Amino acid sequence: MWVIKYRKLFYTISITLVVASFVSMGIWGLKSGIDFTGGTLIEVSYPEGRPDQAEVIVKLAVIDSSASIRPSTTNEGEEEYIVRMKPIEQEEKSAVISALSLDGSSPVVEKNFSSVGPVLGAEALRKSIVSIILVILAIVLFITFAFRKVAEPVSSWKYGLVAIVTLAHNVIIPTGIFAALGHFANYEVDTLFVTALLVVLGFSVHDTIVVFDRVRENLRNKLVGKAFEEVVGTSISQTFTRSINTSFTTLIALIVLYFVGGPTTEHFALVLIIGIAAGTYSSIFIGSPLLVTIEKWGKK
Repeated sequence: MWVIKYRKLFYTISITLVVASFVSMGIWGLKSGIDFTGGTLIEVSYPEGRPDQAEVIVKLAVIDSSASIRPSTTNEGEEEYIVRMKPIEQEEKSAVISALSLDGSSPVVEKNFSSVGPVLGAEALRKSIVSIILVILAIVLFITFAFRKVAEPVSSWKYGLVAIVTLAHNVIIPTGIFAALGHFANYEVDTLFVTALLVVLGFSVHDTIVVFDRVRENLRNKLVGKAFEEVVGTSISQTFTRSINTSFTTLIALIVLYFVGGPTTEHFALVLIIGIAAGTYSSIFIGSPLLVTIEKWGKK
């Protein structure tokens, strides 16, 4: 199949995207949300019209000069401000609300107030990293076990190795894009971002296993005696339409969620869109072709 024939081209595309993602993370880093750094999130709406952002910034600077203020509009047309600032106590909230209302001249409605201490933020970050590592490890162990009876021409543990490469690919690319978005569009990384990455890992490895399983079945039954490259190419052809259709219908739902779901789920949906697109690409154009490359290296 043409996927196997032009595998070096697909490797080049993925390597370029991964390197660009690492460069993005290295230069700008990830902009951590209050879930990880600690702080306060306040969301308020203005029934009588939202005041000028510069005026609100001046008022809030008295309480916290580093406060971040982002305008937002709900699906119902309500004008809001989403404020991120240093951790404050419940007693200080009234002063913040007063500043947001410009001392009462612009009435506000408090829609959300949450505060996370720096200790809890650091613990959330540590648990998020551990959870991603554990998920990847569990998936690799499962693949190695599921393909334990496949010994030739590629050992079962190498299927797990290829899975690690594709999973890393599917995590690195959305992370790199969010590093760039954090710099240019003030996008923050929070626990929802980690949740989205875990969903991407589970979804993308599903496509990878489908192709791997078809390779295993073809090696056992239908294509005995054929070259491994031909077996893998045939397996991709047999699962290609299914993988594309499954991912495409999922992406349609996520795109709708991105535009309709509002600011709460907007970034979550975007991570899923990028990750599932990268996962579908890696499952078809990277994972299975890598088996062929490993088999050829083994011969040499």
